[in-house]
Amino acid sequence: MLDADLQEPLVSIRGLRVSFQTHDGPVVGVKELSFDIGPGECVCIVGESGSGKSVSSLSLMRLVEFGGGEIAKGELLFQREGGPVDLARSRPATMRDIRGNEIAMIFQEPMTALNPVFTVGDQLAEGLMTHRGLSRKEAMARVLELLREVRIPEPERRLNQYPHELSGGMRQRVVIAMAMACRPRLLICDEPTTALDVTIQAEVLALIDRLKRETGMAVMFITHDMSVVAQMADRVVVMFRGEKVEEGPVTQIFERPQRDYTKALLAAVPRLGEMTGRDAPEPMRLMREGRVTTAEPVPARSSAPLLEVRGLCTRFSVRGGLMRRVVAQVHAVEDVTFTVNAGETLSLVGESGCGKSTTGRSILRLVEPSAGTVHMGGQDVLALQGTGLRRMRRDMQMIFQDPFASLDPQMKLVDQVEEPMLNFGIGNRAERRDRIAQLFDRVELPRSFMNRYPHEMSGGQRQRIAIARALALNPRLIIADEAVSALDVSVQAQVLNLLMELQRDLGISILFISHDMAVVERVSHHVGVMYLGRIVEIGTRRQVFENPQHSYTRQLMAAVPVADPRQKKISEDLRFRPIPSPIHPLGYHPPRSVYREVAPGHRVLVDPVTHQ
Repeated sequence: MLDADLQEPLVSIRGLRVSFQTHDGPVVGVKELSFDIGPGECVCIVGESGSGKSVSSLSLMRLVEFGGGEIAKGELLFQREGGPVDLARSRPATMRDIRGNEIAMIFQEPMTALNPVFTVGDQLAEGLMTHRGLSRKEAMARVLELLREVRIPEPERRLNQYPHELSGGMRQRVVIAMAMACRPRLLICDEPTTALDVTIQAEVLALIDRLKRETGMAVMFITHDMSVVAQMADRVVVMFRGEKVEEGPVTQIFERPQRDYTKALLAAVPRLGEMTGRDAPEPMRLMREGRVTTAEPVPARSSAPLLEVRGLCTRFSVRGGLMRRVVAQVHAVEDVTFTVNAGETLSLVGESGCGKSTTGRSILRLVEPSAGTVHMGGQDVLALQGTGLRRMRRDMQMIFQDPFASLDPQMKLVDQVEEPMLNFGIGNRAERRDRIAQLFDRVELPRSFMNRYPHEMSGGQRQRIAIARALALNPRLIIADEAVSALDVSVQAQVLNLLMELQRDLGISILFISHDMAVVERVSHHVGVMYLGRIVEIGTRRQVFENPQHSYTRQLMAAVPVADPRQKKISEDLRFRPIPSPIHPLGYHPPRSVYREVAPGHRVLVDPVTHQ
């Protein structure tokens, strides 16, 4: 870090107050917020969902006005070449020149930051041509470099793809590349690694850290992941209900926190290794009103299989040439076999693009598998059509990765949660409204939020709405696709405990898809590690976490950031390891998956070359 004390702050926020007009009257999102960011300094803003973290960053970009907010008071001083300017009072033309050029932002939800009707290449090139005056050819060459920097596999192919054709993790990396395109002086990162697995997260954090050191770029880093804070921050600002409750150097905040809320926030962080020696999932420590509480342990249960997946393959066609013929196939899921027992949780963990989400969607027939069998409660899911498939989906519900993309922006939240019940003719209006109110209570949202719209909620609050909607039909199986990745640690703990409570009370089964190894360790009965569409290791949670056998499993665990600022893992140099392509020509017949049984139920994929 450059010595910020000897320089003028790049950014000075003074007495910021932001308010929003809602159906229930004005709501203050940020109250009297003040702090500085120096050149080459990383200031992390942490706090619960809805604490005002993102509102602060959107105010600096003057984007809060487009979301119904108003900067009611305060100064936002930004040092430009000609001297400081107050962004709160700058003209729209000045802000257009600053946004994406001198101040760039990595947004929390990639699908809201990307235009669905333009290709990835066009969207990345736009800022370079606008702010840097590059020709289209020069801009595209720079775009390729950017995609390689953020470790997008096959970047040449991604240029002509649309956002919906990429996985959640890939979309997030595109947004990161877009923000860093013009080498801004201030980079605002709003949960930039939420959708990334730990290995890619480590490389992206290292990339941001390297740019900060080499160019003197300042970083305003908003996150709920205290492990990431420990790795990235020079200083930390802790927020609660729109106010700053504590500020200080990162080591002081972690080792000598002064406020009870900060202590509780640190205590609620899931840490890898906490579940060592325990067989069953256990509820996480909850934070309520700034204090930690605990919940009753979840008893282990012996159950019969509910979901049986055998030899599942899902492939997507790659078209090319003038006639757009199929020239190759993406082997997204290849020969995947596992069982989810009734009342238990199986977690699938692995890199972005490894096939985790596609596996979940294939089970629900949201994408059609190419081969294999899926049996749910003894019924062949892949053989069902029409009414039979519709009835089966009542028992299998999915919580999607991106809450904003899965919610209708034009429908009130109460109507969105009611919609599944209406579709299946459940109850009368009064009964449904009572059920919705109970669901809002269970996911820790005020009933007054029922008449709000998705854009009036924070990212974490939107995800809780998606979870409430999935629970509306009392399903037997929930497929949770990164269901808690957008949530801060305290709300994450509440939602995970809710899922475990439902499992204990109702015998519900969960297929939990995640890249967060610490969360997976906490909630799982069984764990499957995926890489390039295949399960490379599967077993009980204790077998996989306490005795990992596959090299990729060990690599995933080694990349997990540690919530200790004195144990920084950010590497000095990025060492991008090549990612093998999952695309194969037509006629390619992949080898079958062969496993070595380490212990009963603990299987490890045998390498077809070394046979180890």
